[in-house]
Parts: sequence; C-alpha cells; structure tokens
Amino acid sequence: MNIFKTFVLMALLTGLMVAIGGMIGSSTGAMIMLVISLGINFVTYWFSDSIVLKSYDAREVSREDSPQLYEIVEKLAANANLPMPRVYVINEAVPNAFATGRNPDHAAVAVTTGLMHALDYNEISGVLGHELAHVKHRDILIGTVAASMAGVISMVANIVQWGAIFGTRSDDDDNGGIIGFLATVILAPLAATLIQLAVSRSREYDADKTGGEICGNPLYLAKALEKIEHYAQTAAPMSQAGTATAHMFIINPLENSKKTLKNLFSTHPDTEDRIAHLREQARDMRLLN
Repeated sequence: MNIFKTFVLMALLTGLMVAIGGMIGSSTGAMIMLVISLGINFVTYWFSDSIVLKSYDAREVSREDSPQLYEIVEKLAANANLPMPRVYVINEAVPNAFATGRNPDHAAVAVTTGLMHALDYNEISGVLGHELAHVKHRDILIGTVAASMAGVISMVANIVQWGAIFGTRSDDDDNGGIIGFLATVILAPLAATLIQLAVSRSREYDADKTGGEICGNPLYLAKALEKIEHYAQTAAPMSQAGTATAHMFIINPLENSKKTLKNLFSTHPDTEDRIAHLREQARDMRLLN
C-alpha cells in the first residue's frame, strides 16, 4: 500500500509539472516539462548521493578511522540483510543523521559529530537502524526526486510571476488566461509542496518501525529521537542545512514544534507521535512494561 501510495504521489507531481508546462506554453510547454521531469529522474538517480554528501562536506570514514561507528553500521546492515553502506561523518555540533544512495548496493549513511557525542551506543544504533530502513525500503531516491520536482515547479512559478510583473505576459493570451496564471503562480507550488511532504511523511513511520526491528529495540530509537528533538528545539539550526535536503535527516534540522501549521507543512511526522508509535511497538515486542 505504501509503495502504491508513493507511486500515485510521484505520478501526481509529474502530471503537475506537465500541466504547468501546458498552461505556460501549450503542448510545447507540456513536452518541455515532461522532458525536464525525466531529466530530474535521471540526474537524481545517478548523482544525488554524491551531490548531497559534498554539500555537507561529509567525510568518509573506515573501520580504522571510527571503529565504534563502523561496527554499529556493520552489525545493523547484517541484521537488515543489506550490503555494507559507506559511512560518513559531518563536522556539525547538532546531532542528526541521514542516508543517501540510489539503491542498497550504492548506499551511504552520514552522522554528525554532534550525534556521536550526544547519544550512547544503543541510541546511535536506533538512529542508524532507522536510516538503514530507508535504504531497505528504497525511500531515499523517491524523496529526493519528489523534492527536486517540487523545487522546479516553484522555480517555474517564480519565473511566471516575475514575467507578469515586468510585462512579458498579457492576460488575454490563449495559454490559460488569469485563471491559468493564478494556478501556476499560487496553487501549483502549494500542491507540489504538499505532495512532496506527503511522500516524505508517509515513509517515516515505516522507517521508524523497521529501524526498531533492525536495532533490536524500538526504545533505542525513541530515546534518540527525544534527544535529537531537544537539540533541534534549543540549539541553533545546522549551519549547512538547506530546504532541498532537510527532508533527508531523521529530524528536519530546519523545523521546530513552534512552527505554524506544523503538521501540514512538515517533512516529518510529529516527533511525539513517532515516539508513541515506537513505545507501542516495544510493548508489542514485550520490551516495555
């Protein structure tokens, strides 16, 4: 069901891009946007992992460089029946982590130095279990493509808006009129953002559940989320974090619980809800009285 829902959401994003192209440039515009969407899929598939790792200055580590971290990832990968991913460390005081890569054979996990200092062995295992669950479910590529498409739709809307401001578009043309203009500038970016967020949120609960199984105790992840959320609320945002990649982290480094309409416009479910689900999972596994 989750795979089907994600397929539908991705199809909606592609259709939205083609529709915007049609509003702007009739059949030619629709074809251009279709080609762009295919191009996004191609570039994202092959290069998204290297792009995001470079953007955060992530440093690959070996067993010799960081034996405990490498051992945790190795153990969890074996538990999940996954190939050993590459392991990266980001020099950042705020605790957080993400996974990237187009498939399990080309995956990487990255943690901040802050996460290694703030969390204990079990809690780090919970976090990395969650990230390897994303790898196992092939969530990473889907989320990245969705974010890229949403970004293109917003960019096109901005171009159309500025074109109208500077008089490069007339209201009496035959490409949708004022209704098409308003749909492109206002409704399309909003719809694209909501679809992208739905793609992201729909996969977090599953990654939490599978991550709790991979690490052996959902409470490890629950405790880790409590700590990471505390830092997210009290510390300064990650200096390198950007909106295009924030959805990849286990907790969005750019959001906090005081944000207006948080549940509607958040890339992640509410952390308290995630923790409650993990505690319920632990009860089902008879790990919590």
